[in-house]
Amino acid sequence: MFDAKSENDALENLHQMGCTDGLPVVVPTPERVSRMVLATGLDPDLNLGIMGPMHGVATVEKVAVAAVMAGCTPDHAPIVVASVRAVCRPEFDLTEMQSTTHCTAPLVIVTGAARYSCGGVASGFGALGPGHRANASIGRALRLAMLNIGGARPGTSDMSLHGHPGKFTYCIAEDEENSPFPGLHTSFGYEADQSAVIITGAEAPHSTMFSGDADDPASIDYLLNVISMVMANPGSNNVHLRDGSFSIILNPDHAEIIKRAGLSREDTQSELTKRATISVGTLRKVGSKFSVQDDQDDHELVQVLKDPSKIILFQAGGSGLYTMVMPSWCAGPHKNAVVHAEIELDQACEIPAMTLQ
Repeated sequence: MFDAKSENDALENLHQMGCTDGLPVVVPTPERVSRMVLATGLDPDLNLGIMGPMHGVATVEKVAVAAVMAGCTPDHAPIVVASVRAVCRPEFDLTEMQSTTHCTAPLVIVTGAARYSCGGVASGFGALGPGHRANASIGRALRLAMLNIGGARPGTSDMSLHGHPGKFTYCIAEDEENSPFPGLHTSFGYEADQSAVIITGAEAPHSTMFSGDADDPASIDYLLNVISMVMANPGSNNVHLRDGSFSIILNPDHAEIIKRAGLSREDTQSELTKRATISVGTLRKVGSKFSVQDDQDDHELVQVLKDPSKIILFQAGGSGLYTMVMPSWCAGPHKNAVVHAEIELDQACEIPAMTLQ
């Protein structure tokens, strides 16, 4: 507990103590934090997990502090809690991920009814950009928890050489109603009427341009080829280390091409895995020291991904030319595992109005 003469002084103190992401935050007063805790429906001392690299205990109250600072409303609390639970799972390798020199950041994908009931998480035009309070606040709350509970400070315990803007906030909802596929969460064992967060460590989005026609039978091959070629970017960790994940956000036009071709999510994942190859000769040209043997022929093709299920494929964004491909880190003991957690909507409590000071 810290005292300050004014909110402005409190904000400056938080900046000076290194408790912010560099942007102004909402001062986490006891009243604000108590309301956020109440919104979770959970005990404030409940341990949601351990956050590396400093191995801080992520209690509900500490996570509520991060949510308040990030600008969350109480409606956002169930998604923030689920996100923290997910990244604290051992297979996410949070300690290693926070400490790597790579630019990886947790991409939070919100699925199911929580997209609407938890403050309206955007899935349409510009959903990864500014102007969407729920997306911005939820992703930022996770980052502030990773910073203040996990202790990841740039240049000391967070060793990312450059970072990327997703390390401020990286949250999007699936456009399930308009998608050709079942809800993404059902791929991870959830029922259609459940809600979940799906999280992976991801680079910034790589723009993938394709101008096609859903009525042209050739369009599906062209689309799959261009996406797979972006996946096989010779500078990415996926090409050299492999075994990581890819996140692919299809825009509605590109999703329609896949739908007209009669491909399921699993079909599309399989096709992309098959097509995402790179030649040994290209790897030699970029001096790869990880995956080229002296006796390999230059024309031999290497698959950059072995497991199609590690492609997180869903629809979001506006219609047009661009699909987004996010490569991953591919390292750590669990090779950049994809994690998930249910968003528990039945825990929330009715929140009393906050007294204006």
